Amino acid sequence: MTEAPTEMTQAELEELLEKYRTAKHDINNSLAVILALSELAQRNPAHYEKLAKTVLDRGPIIVQLLQDFQMLLTARVKGQPVPQTPPSSGIFQ
Repeated sequence: MTEAPTEMTQAELEELLEKYRTAKHDINNSLAVILALSELAQRNPAHYEKLAKTVLDRGPIIVQLLQDFQMLLTARVKGQPVPQTPPSSGIFQ
């Protein structure tokens, strides 16, 4: 069984690209904080607790951002309606 080719408008492609950029930005910000805390914890073990809390707080957010983008991309590729999800930006709320 072959699927019919899916076409996207320029606006839909730009929207998808913007959602990718937002997710990438949020993930990069979280990973930068985790890396910085890791370096601090190597120098001062008192930072390990903050590092652990940050990883536990932001890890699930990163996973959710990736899952949301995958769901959006899959819907676009299959020509299905795009699921309405809350904005993924605002990771630091």
